[in-house]
Amino acid sequence: MYSLLDRKVPQLGAEIHAGGLKPHGMVPFGYSAPVFPRAERRRGVYALGGPGVWELASPVPELVEAFASALAEIPVLAWGATAFFVDEVRILEAPSFSSGQAAFCTSTPVVLKGAGVGASGVRETRQDWLLPGEPGWDLAFERNLQRKAETMGLDPDVTLERVTWIGPKRSFAVAGSTGAGGSKPGACVKVEVRADPEILQALWSWGLGQSNSAGFGWVDA
Repeated sequence: MYSLLDRKVPQLGAEIHAGGLKPHGMVPFGYSAPVFPRAERRRGVYALGGPGVWELASPVPELVEAFASALAEIPVLAWGATAFFVDEVRILEAPSFSSGQAAFCTSTPVVLKGAGVGASGVRETRQDWLLPGEPGWDLAFERNLQRKAETMGLDPDVTLERVTWIGPKRSFAVAGSTGAGGSKPGACVKVEVRADPEILQALWSWGLGQSNSAGFGWVDA
């Protein structure tokens, strides 16, 4: 993602990489896993092969334009050790959400951290991972949505109405900034959210929960 920005808006990409956007230091983009509808399905193996789709998005128009322009100039996209031939680039419009309500479903797990505060009221850990259905998850999730609205300069009147489905827990190994490994646990969810339509459009483009810039919390529908 950052290499795409470096081709078109290097200064903006560097600023976001260094500290995110104010006031919360959030990185305003996300992406899906590549999906290959015609690939043969085998248990325990990622379906890969043939024509596929990779989605990426941002609530910041300048970033969307930069991603689209950079991808249009790249014949081959390197995804780890796999080469994707770029056949077409499309820009999609966000739904209107004119009712002020949205039902979001994620195709990648939503990850969230709690405050890490113990019974004494003192913070005891920075790795207080929360899973959907656990105490404190709803509040942390709603606050994350509100911080995203504040980051976009919008009224943070965002409400999580209810969680209608929780997928199985999954944990992903990730590399830290210092090189030390770790894991991020989470689960896919379906949620109903109420907010101003502009906020719902931003969330649809950004993703739900934390670590969207690492591919978590991608809104699939």
